[in-house]
Order: sequence, then C-alpha cells, then structure tokens
Amino acid sequence: MEELATKVMSAIALIRPFLNEDGGDVELVEITRNGEVKVRLTGSCRDCSMKQSTLRGGIEETIRKAVPEIKAVIAVED
Repeated sequence: MEELATKVMSAIALIRPFLNEDGGDVELVEITRNGEVKVRLTGSCRDCSMKQSTLRGGIEETIRKAVPEIKAVIAVED
C-alpha cells in the first residue's frame, strides 16, 4: 500500500502547480483497500463552484492515468 501511496502522491504533485496558481491545493487523505483515493480540496478549491470539474477532469484524470489500479477519486470534507 505504501508503493501505491507514493505513486498517488507523485500524480498529485503533477496537478498541484495548477491548483496553486488559483490559490488552491489538494491533500491525500486515504487510499482504501478497494482502490478509492480520498482527497481533501483546500484553499480556494474548497469552496470553488468548479470544484467537481477540477476533481474529475484534473485530479482524478491525472491520478488514474498515473496509477491505473485506482478505481475512483472522492473528495471528502473536514
């Protein structure tokens, strides 16, 4: 599971600069045994009206391309 987390963190590092440009960020919360990645959107991404598009079209796409064994990416709240 540690190797999987390293791959996911590397994928997040690819998308992070784009989120940071708009004052936002994403943090890894958990990787479940069934291949779901739970993330928390922070900064301006947290309350942005486009956060679902960012999650699906940016974060999830980047993670799933880099780590094909991931089944889904889910945003969690505090």
